[in-house]
Amino acid sequence: MKCFHRIVLPVVLLTLSTVAFAQSDAHKMDAPKTPAPKSDAQVSFDTIKALAGDWDGVVDVKDVPQMSGVKLHLSMRVTSRGNVLVHEFQIAGTPLDAAKYDHPVTMLYVDDADRLTLIHYCDAGNRPRMLGKMSPDGKRLEFEFTELSGSNKSGHMAHAVFTIIDQNHHSEEWTFILPGDKPMRARMELQRTIAGSGVSGK
Repeated sequence: MKCFHRIVLPVVLLTLSTVAFAQSDAHKMDAPKTPAPKSDAQVSFDTIKALAGDWDGVVDVKDVPQMSGVKLHLSMRVTSRGNVLVHEFQIAGTPLDAAKYDHPVTMLYVDDADRLTLIHYCDAGNRPRMLGKMSPDGKRLEFEFTELSGSNKSGHMAHAVFTIIDQNHHSEEWTFILPGDKPMRARMELQRTIAGSGVSGK
């Protein structure tokens, strides 16, 4: 009888400890995981995604004064399950007719190498790629040119800066490199439109 107890007691204790460890492991699996800290690129992307909406402004082109004063409408929308920001400019009051009017589209996203990437689908018929970096204060996002796809016959976009003033105001500066490597800079002061009051396509 004593022999029986000597065998059964260790077996029971071993079984209890095994069950306890199993329950502990199961609890760890069910416990919510702490999200990994976001990279600088992802934080920058989240910041610029907050600009999603409709914006109106006037372009200022100091290098070509006759191009200044044109009213623009900007649409920015988040798509692809939050992975892409689509940025679309058009002249205010014009329809979205790509055969008659300029309508440049820019896509912003974080690529596989964890870089904030901008691809500009230009009316010049090419696609410059740029990489972005946020200023320490989180207000200025600057994109530098890295490569070009398509023809460079008419020049290409090479630099872009987004400056966030507040949730309803931001500015954009775009630099286009003309043939002969001459830069042409355009600046837009943009204000968020009230829902339903945008001039797009009207």
